Amino acid sequence: MFDFLLRPIRRRYGKDREFYAAIDDMFGFIPNNIELYKLALIHKSASVELEDGSHINNERLEFLGDAVIESITSDYLFIEFPDRDEGFMTQLRSKIVSRQSLNRIASAIGLDKHVISHAANNTTQKHIYGDAFEAMMGAIYLDQGYDFANRLLINDIYGRYLSIDEVLKSETDFKSRLIEWCQKNHYTIEFRTTGDNSGYHQGFVSTVYIDGMAVGYGSGDSKKAAEQSAAYSVSQSQKPQLNDEASAELLDRIDRLNLS
Repeated sequence: MFDFLLRPIRRRYGKDREFYAAIDDMFGFIPNNIELYKLALIHKSASVELEDGSHINNERLEFLGDAVIESITSDYLFIEFPDRDEGFMTQLRSKIVSRQSLNRIASAIGLDKHVISHAANNTTQKHIYGDAFEAMMGAIYLDQGYDFANRLLINDIYGRYLSIDEVLKSETDFKSRLIEWCQKNHYTIEFRTTGDNSGYHQGFVSTVYIDGMAVGYGSGDSKKAAEQSAAYSVSQSQKPQLNDEASAELLDRIDRLNLS
């Protein structure tokens, strides 16, 4: 209610004035709890050690923000496409909330200039901005509530930095692109696809291996659909059992695939 009064005061005075100004410039509002946003900017490579020996960074806020973004995006697509089925909305949502999409949004709003990181590897560095954006949305949700986060993401961020038409026109034959990229870069690729009779509807499940490493999973009503889903999932996930270096290398490979 008094944001217009607090904005110039918090932007110009006090020890946290740089953080208030940064949030105001990127998102257009003054936070209530600035500590949440400061935490959202700390990559795990720059974790802060507490007196009890524990470390804090933005990973918990990233986890929360990921769920918030997916929920808001689901609401948005449900309203925008009343005549489209679940499969269409699921695939479109996956593209919107993908690592590449959120990285682009983070850079567009200037978030990349404020992330605190000690990551030395340039490959790892290029993948942290989308994660920081998720952490920011987690902070906004906790600080301002779901309705505020909903309006901000849909009206201000998606409205300015996301073109649904461009997303709809984006590549859909992920299997062919992935195979072509592997052949070009001398990687082996294999899809292992089997029938899935565990559910009410019979279908197929597929796992894609690159150089013998399982990197993507998918399912579908047909073998083709399952393999397309598995190929698409490669650019959307980061396997937790991989160490940071291996994960970053894989993600860098897929980024080059998407940009080729």
